[in-house]
Amino acid sequence: MAVIIGPGCISCGLCVGECPSEALELGDSGVVVDAGKCTECGDCVSVCPSNILSLPEGAGKSAEEPKQTSTEPSPAAPGAKVEKKAAPVPGGDVWSGVWVVIEYNRGEVAPVSWELLGEGRKLANDIGCELAGVLVGHDVEAVIPEAFAHGAEKVYVVDDPVLKDYRTQPYAEAVADLVRRYQPEIILMGATAMGRDMFPVVATKMQTGLTADCTVLSIDPDSKLLLQTRPAFGGNIMATILCKTRRPQMATVRPRVMAMPERVEGRTGEVVREELGMTEDQVLTKIVDFIKGDAKSIFLDKAEILVAVGLGLGSKKNMVLAEELAEVLGATLAGTRGAVEAGWITHDRQVGQTGVTVRPKLYIAIGISGAIQHLVGMETSDSIIAINNDPDAAIFRVATYGIVGDLNEVVPALTAEFKKRLQHGLAK
Repeated sequence: MAVIIGPGCISCGLCVGECPSEALELGDSGVVVDAGKCTECGDCVSVCPSNILSLPEGAGKSAEEPKQTSTEPSPAAPGAKVEKKAAPVPGGDVWSGVWVVIEYNRGEVAPVSWELLGEGRKLANDIGCELAGVLVGHDVEAVIPEAFAHGAEKVYVVDDPVLKDYRTQPYAEAVADLVRRYQPEIILMGATAMGRDMFPVVATKMQTGLTADCTVLSIDPDSKLLLQTRPAFGGNIMATILCKTRRPQMATVRPRVMAMPERVEGRTGEVVREELGMTEDQVLTKIVDFIKGDAKSIFLDKAEILVAVGLGLGSKKNMVLAEELAEVLGATLAGTRGAVEAGWITHDRQVGQTGVTVRPKLYIAIGISGAIQHLVGMETSDSIIAINNDPDAAIFRVATYGIVGDLNEVVPALTAEFKKRLQHGLAK
């Protein structure tokens, strides 16, 4: 006797990885089972997304897994204590809590960490659990009050001289150790250089899934699973991804996608301190030197006013129109992938899925059609002014104000009017 495999296998391989007796393997036409190895434990059946696996009658684990119970949470105000709703996973473990890894490096906190504490508060309220920050580094005491001020109820701290400079190995091990000990249900981190480097390692150590570059996070009201939405297939669709059978559920989120939460001075909470458990001689990577970036480097995600160009600009010689407008407004120049590939702007100024996600107070789009790959990088801007000669351009669907016309006439007129009004304001 062995597990029964029905028709419709999609060759995802989840069951193969789950099988403790290595009785399953992927063949040319789907999964095949070695009846001599199969113990009929049922682990493969529980993870099959196509529900094509089943056990012979009477087979399976001898004892039913104990059920987890909890009460429905009531709405919670920021900082309020709510009753935890435990999340059962295969094997009977209980994982609970929403964590945000606070990125701290060389005396600075990545602002996306505070944005995620605001988003984490919503998720924690929807599940009915605790919101915690995770702080890994050296000399981090000054950051702890800020974590509470931005909404954390608890802060897990690993402070060690080995963590003075970011290196993948000790940072990932510190976070993974905390996860093993305290079992959070959800962990979030910014999709920064550090987040994109460290989180895959943590996910691998925990043998769980990771959804990168999310733009929307929410909780499914029925299953209480984390719904992780991100652009897929080159940005042509938005895919929502779930991690059904592994914990923790992990996601990175692009900076400036989520709103910054209100900072509440004087808010406090619990601090949990843990040791790194690793010495410098155990770390394989050594920091030889640190070279700070050029002061003139472009940081689009910090700009408050952006003037962006697309292929509708027509030619590189028309860049002067955007440059003059940006100079008058004190804005930063940006653009689409098409503008980068045409050689009009450099890649560090690219906004969109394969560039930078921005959230300025004002975004002026000149000659940008509004492809989804670009929209996901700027649609949360406070105000959007779109200039395009095509009244059906997709950019107008997200624009606060739309101007249909010839940019060669519209942009100089805007520049002149802004210049006149700004000069008048300064004169007064």
